Amino acid sequence: MPATVTLVLVNWNGKHLLQQFMPTLQPAGWPQLQLCMVDNASTDGSAAWLRTHYPDARLLQPAQNLGFAHGNNLAVEQIESTYVLLLNTDVACTPGWLAPLVALAEQNPRLAAVMPKIRSYRQPTCFEYAGAAGGWLDAWGFPFCRGRIFGTLEPDKGQYDDARPVFWASGACMLIRTSVIRQLGLFDQGFGAHMEEIDFCWRAQNAGYEIWVEPKSLVYHLGGASLPMGHPRKVFYNIRNSLLTYAKNAPLGSAVRMLGFRLCLDGVWGLVQLLRLRPALTWTVIRAHLSFWGRLRSAWRSRRLQPPRRLHQLAGYYPGSLLWQHYVRGKKTFRSLFRSL
Repeated sequence: MPATVTLVLVNWNGKHLLQQFMPTLQPAGWPQLQLCMVDNASTDGSAAWLRTHYPDARLLQPAQNLGFAHGNNLAVEQIESTYVLLLNTDVACTPGWLAPLVALAEQNPRLAAVMPKIRSYRQPTCFEYAGAAGGWLDAWGFPFCRGRIFGTLEPDKGQYDDARPVFWASGACMLIRTSVIRQLGLFDQGFGAHMEEIDFCWRAQNAGYEIWVEPKSLVYHLGGASLPMGHPRKVFYNIRNSLLTYAKNAPLGSAVRMLGFRLCLDGVWGLVQLLRLRPALTWTVIRAHLSFWGRLRSAWRSRRLQPPRRLHQLAGYYPGSLLWQHYVRGKKTFRSLFRSL
């Protein structure tokens, strides 16, 4: 019997996105697909629309907006399928998109999660920011992707069409083995939003599992449906949660060095924003660090639940500085980074 998959959508006032993108879910190329949506107290009629157009879908309606991390956790607690497929509501899927992901997971029992190749919905020939062709992490905690370094997006010319282990898979579209979720948990609800998938994938690698990208599967991500790039809340979550991720999962020496470096670097960036008359972003940096230090004790406690592995043992780890390579040495593509090591 084919493995079962439950597709989880977390929605908040995204009826227009549901109307636009949910018709692309089929044909997924996999017969045993169930649908579950967590509607985070929407007021735009999202729940009623789902009941009308997808009456067989499971609908969970918490009384308040739980956010992305908590919403997904709520759903997976009630799922018994072999796999959970997390999907953003602003993702357009292509025919047969699901089958390659499940097939790869079925072939590899050590695979915890796998993502498709993700292109930009607005620029269909280019990779998309949140995942591209597989996520990596540099020595100072900055995430990047095959096909995306900071804000530079490469055209997709088939240069990253090989299935391979990576550091992290994008929460925009990620198939996860349910048994791994039962063992490790899914998302840290203290993160709120952003980078919770990197934390999960790092925990999975520390536990001896693998994270993969399978480019035979292709989806298009609109992006920015919740918070646009440069929004103070997005900056806050990205700074704080990157620090929390490193504190929770990195070997002790690496974590201490990284936190000291980032304290200085983020301070300089915050000062630059103040000089550019952007005080809101400066205050965002300060708030992010204050929030991080307030949560450091609980992050440190979580280290006792897992033995952090040496960074060079982890797939998708880049031992250099992405900032130096990109902004000083002018490296704009993923492949160019490795010519300078």
